[in-house]
Amino acid sequence: MERPKYKRVVLKLSGEALAGQQKYGIDPIFISSIANQIKEIVELGVQVAVVVGGGNIWRGVAGSAKGMDRATADYMGMLATVMNSLALQDALENISVPTRVQTSIEMRQVAEPYIRRKAIRHLEKNRVVIFAAGTGNPYFSTDTTAALRAAEIEADVILMAKNKVDGVYSADPIKDKNAVKYDTLTYLEVIKRGLGVMDSTASSLCMDNNIPLIVFNISEEGNIKKVILGEKIGTIIGGEK
Repeated sequence: MERPKYKRVVLKLSGEALAGQQKYGIDPIFISSIANQIKEIVELGVQVAVVVGGGNIWRGVAGSAKGMDRATADYMGMLATVMNSLALQDALENISVPTRVQTSIEMRQVAEPYIRRKAIRHLEKNRVVIFAAGTGNPYFSTDTTAALRAAEIEADVILMAKNKVDGVYSADPIKDKNAVKYDTLTYLEVIKRGLGVMDSTASSLCMDNNIPLIVFNISEEGNIKKVILGEKIGTIIGGEK
């Protein structure tokens, strides 16, 4: 039997990833692919928590740049993450993966409120837990949510899934053909070089709590399982080398 390298993980999905090839909304084919990849690792006995962004529906920063009150724009973004989380929950439960959505903003008719001990209990019962509505506070990204929740539930690693790149590069590989891919980095290097893997708050939180981060391409079927089994794909970010 295949032995997973990690027992409990936080999978960070950007909202843009859920849009697939579309520019807006949720691509049913792509979200189904993600659900199937999650099912593969759940069947290996891995405890999976997911944090989903909302950029495929609404970006708080973009709203604020156009003159909207930043807090209001961020709250709208949090609601977008709830919509994405419910869509992912539906895709998972359609393939018989028990799933719970927990929200940082209370909306009991839609999902459970976030309670750390309850989330851990769900994970121990092999249910996928999706953390929605960010941290519940404006001015914090879903990257920070992933780092915070990973620390709270004592996750072994954060898996940062990308749909356009297969790791961390010295520059945007889509725009710069000379961009160099990194196999390993430290959080200090990420912050000092301004590599934009995640915002500085999230990077600092991961660094302070010794939570490794793996950046990889989710568009390739089976990549989540490969990462879980310890295959060297993407970029690994951690403490000192």
